[in-house]
Amino acid sequence: MRAEIVSVGDELLKGQRVNTNAAFISNALSGAGVPVGRVIACADLEDEMVSVLDESLQRADIVLVTGGLGPTRDDRTKQAVQKLLGRGMVLHHEAYQNLAERVKKHGLEMSSLLREQAMVIEGSEVIANTRGSAAGMIIDCGARFHHHFLVLMPGVPSEMRAMMELTVIPYVAAHSGSCIRHTPIKTVGIGESKLAELLVDVEDALPSGTTLAYLPHAAGVNLMISTFGLERDIVDRDNRTVVEAIVERAEQFVYATREVTLEETIGVILAGRGMTIATAESCTGGLVASRLTDVPGSSAYFLQGFVVYSNEAKRHSLGVSQELIATCGAVSQEVAKAMATGVLEKSGADVAISTTGIAGPSGGSSDKPVGMLCLAIAEKSTSQVLSKTFVMSGDREQNKLRFSEAVLRELWQWLRGSAA
Repeated sequence: MRAEIVSVGDELLKGQRVNTNAAFISNALSGAGVPVGRVIACADLEDEMVSVLDESLQRADIVLVTGGLGPTRDDRTKQAVQKLLGRGMVLHHEAYQNLAERVKKHGLEMSSLLREQAMVIEGSEVIANTRGSAAGMIIDCGARFHHHFLVLMPGVPSEMRAMMELTVIPYVAAHSGSCIRHTPIKTVGIGESKLAELLVDVEDALPSGTTLAYLPHAAGVNLMISTFGLERDIVDRDNRTVVEAIVERAEQFVYATREVTLEETIGVILAGRGMTIATAESCTGGLVASRLTDVPGSSAYFLQGFVVYSNEAKRHSLGVSQELIATCGAVSQEVAKAMATGVLEKSGADVAISTTGIAGPSGGSSDKPVGMLCLAIAEKSTSQVLSKTFVMSGDREQNKLRFSEAVLRELWQWLRGSAA
């Protein structure tokens, strides 16, 4: 089964909105063993929609459309489908009842425009909207289109996602006749080219139906191993074989083989050991603390964070001496160490991390350039303090993100090493 996605809306073509719906649908379809051949953005013009849907239905077994089901004049998707298929519309009583209950709940009155959202294309299998008012539809488009299917869903992400999860994906999975396995491999501390060098022999020996994708991002690179086939046991076996081979070669850089963040991985380690953590940040401005506390349940191990941007704040809040700052400079491993030990004493945490650096675009020098980061990790039980310096390149936003990734990476590696 082959799919295409049509996203309706002038706002997508004008760059006023990012097409997150297409990304979600593509990912969900892949999990059901259905590859997406094209993603098309289409204007809110009836004739344009008719043309785009006609072409897509000729190529794809299933075409999923988002947007244009609302009550306003620019919502023309149903009218375009009527024109394309030569079908009328009927009132779907269950959808109307759902709509009436929502209208009553919100203290509104049913209008003719709202009633239109319970009107569906003749011959549709209606998709209940559990998050909104516009009914979705699955339509067999008849012999003209080789009985390919058209799926109509609202453009509101929460409504579309509920329809996909509750109705569309089970429907597609039952009709696809194939299966696919995706396994992410999360790495840290290695670039794309170096990682590729490690995996040359793995890529040369990929089983039939398996692909390896490199997914670089602002702070590093992840991998996605995808295996497609007709028999689940073989798909699972081939996928697992490749994943195990990659982990064997790049073990020191792999922190997870599932959809989990670095901060979540760190949180699991800290919680599992009953350890607590605190942060002292200058150049990252609280970003490290923010990432650590983005994890649900982080209150079990995160105690507090200090944002000490100025030298005065470093002195008053953490006890970093003026002499040390004057001698070594605020951006130095010595000051990073003093910040880490200071927050360790102030918070009573088991481990503390600190950052001081130059995010840019100004403030650098020949010996301390823009992109320079000094970090430290201090442990209460051993009184040990690790400190390192890195120099990165990027704009201010990129540097702050990379700084935060570097300190979390070093913390993860330190936690792994301390368990050995």
